[in-house]
Amino acid sequence: MAVLALSAATAQAETLVVNTAKKGAEISPTMYGLFFEDINYAADGGLYGELVKNRSFEFPQNLMGWQTFGNVELKNDGPFERNPHYVRLSSAGHGHKHTGLQNEGYFGIGVEKGEEYRFSVWARTESGDTAALRILLVDPFNLEESQNIAEKTLKVASKEWKKYSVVLTPNKTMQKAQLRIFLKKPDKNTVDLEHISLFPVKTFNGHENGLRADIAQKLADVKPGVFRFPGGCIVEGTEIPDRYQWKNTVGPVENRPTNRNRWEYTFPHRFYPDYFQSGGLGFYEYFLLSEEMGAEPLPVVNVGLVCQYQNNNLKAHVPVDSLDEYIQDAVDLVEFANGATDTKWGALRAEMGHPEPFNLKYLGVGNEQWGPEYVERLKKFVDVLRVKCPEIKIVGSSGPSPSGDKFDYLWPEMKKLKVDLVDEHYYANEDWFKKNAARYDSYDRKGPKVFAGEYACHGKGKKYNHFNASLLEAAFMTGLERNADIVEMATYAPLLAHYEGWQWRPDMIWFDNLGSVATASYYVQQMYAKNKGTNVLQATVDAAPLTGAEGQNGLYATAAFDAPTGDYIVKVVNIAPEAQSIDIKLDKLKKNDAITSVETITLKSDDPMAENTVAKPDVVVPVTTTAAVELNAKNPVYTLSMEPNSFKVLRFKK
Repeated sequence: MAVLALSAATAQAETLVVNTAKKGAEISPTMYGLFFEDINYAADGGLYGELVKNRSFEFPQNLMGWQTFGNVELKNDGPFERNPHYVRLSSAGHGHKHTGLQNEGYFGIGVEKGEEYRFSVWARTESGDTAALRILLVDPFNLEESQNIAEKTLKVASKEWKKYSVVLTPNKTMQKAQLRIFLKKPDKNTVDLEHISLFPVKTFNGHENGLRADIAQKLADVKPGVFRFPGGCIVEGTEIPDRYQWKNTVGPVENRPTNRNRWEYTFPHRFYPDYFQSGGLGFYEYFLLSEEMGAEPLPVVNVGLVCQYQNNNLKAHVPVDSLDEYIQDAVDLVEFANGATDTKWGALRAEMGHPEPFNLKYLGVGNEQWGPEYVERLKKFVDVLRVKCPEIKIVGSSGPSPSGDKFDYLWPEMKKLKVDLVDEHYYANEDWFKKNAARYDSYDRKGPKVFAGEYACHGKGKKYNHFNASLLEAAFMTGLERNADIVEMATYAPLLAHYEGWQWRPDMIWFDNLGSVATASYYVQQMYAKNKGTNVLQATVDAAPLTGAEGQNGLYATAAFDAPTGDYIVKVVNIAPEAQSIDIKLDKLKKNDAITSVETITLKSDDPMAENTVAKPDVVVPVTTTAAVELNAKNPVYTLSMEPNSFKVLRFKK
């Protein structure tokens, strides 16, 4: 084993030799990406722009999220088959001041002064005569003066169900505003209301059923190569009826049924009985977001198993001989994504606004299931998909852990089934991430490729997004890139968390009702994704890779060539508390290869517990500098000073 003895007091630095003449394995464009799951209010109340909770009155407690005033009646014979509930507002009558509704939103409704918010509702009047509604945004904490921060009148003028909308512009910024809807006095008409909605006009890329712009932009700014969705454990559900069914999340948004969220039940100290999925952020929106971020979509479908953590009773799962519906759902999903517009599901995609195919290439079958019950069901899917959808790469599972009985059983089974990729998950402590940068060095190159589908460094006793965790993730990721011939993609998890509604940490992006913040782990992912290159280059000290192994003083490194720019990219991580110096030798440069500048992106902190917050988002952020150099075949060495606890990406530019 090569021994590095690098420190501030070292007389002569060791040399990292980067072989520029021999291009190694191709680095897949999908190498670094994003994994989305609706946990921690990541979808409704988070990425999805809708500000109204329970907008179609379909939560099990139909008026959950709502407060009523005066004469309000809940009905269930509405215009949308899969969302039949609506409310009827009638004259308040004697002794009542108002008839109306108030919605609390998700931990309140966040609005910004001067911004526009589109209120919409499907409505009708009983008589067909015109009725007027007051649409208000209010400050519920203001008891001394008018609570109204925005108000518009909306007129309903038909016996038939129609969609109406007005735009509200609040005169005040608020984290926890509320929406109120009143039948305007002295109106005597009866008005029916269904699918009551409030969206920012400024959604990501301006889509009407769109995404919250600040969060979606942060996702796009990672420059992800792959986007895995919709989960995670929510794909499975706690019971079969609760499983995620993609067909319920496409088509007109007002007719997408509510679904119970598997994460409603987890963590008794953070129990959210009103955590449901509206389906408004559905598979069409996921595919569209993938396209607009430039990422390959990777949907995951249910394999006929419920969440084995919560309910591993074999009777709870779908019998192996009853999987036809589930397999057909997978085949139909490929048609929805890729089919011509004269096919059933391709036609629906076109009707929703995207006649061009989404060019789906990958499909996950099952999440992190395990045991023979998973393998025998997966085989049924593989047999059909290979015939009906031969263009699709199938992603199987190695279970919930990076080692152990489940893992050891599943990998040989995945090889037998000849899946294209195996999804590995590792939520582990600091020691694991320190020691596993060489994990894939010895993997069988003949087997399926690896998808590192869920991973994060979980600190011992403190699972926060502190800088030290992100630094160890950066160190581990050098091994992903160095082994690009076997590792095809990787995604950190979970992605999003609401400060007032989280159940799991750490997470890559945190947010409240008005702001969001990128963590140090976010910046590590972004630095890798934006600087992955196209081919691995051999980078060694004394012929050995830098993997942080014993005797290497906490140093990790990987190198790549980027064909579009011609840059040589070197990533170096120092997890030691001392500064270190290392000579980077760009070996075997051609005579006319003149390196004229080095761009260095540095992520570091003197405090290993440092953490970004919405209030202080810039505690740990990358800093970019550019230095002029003269490197060539005769003078190929660049001396790099690595601060304690730091991660650097260097781009050597011709």
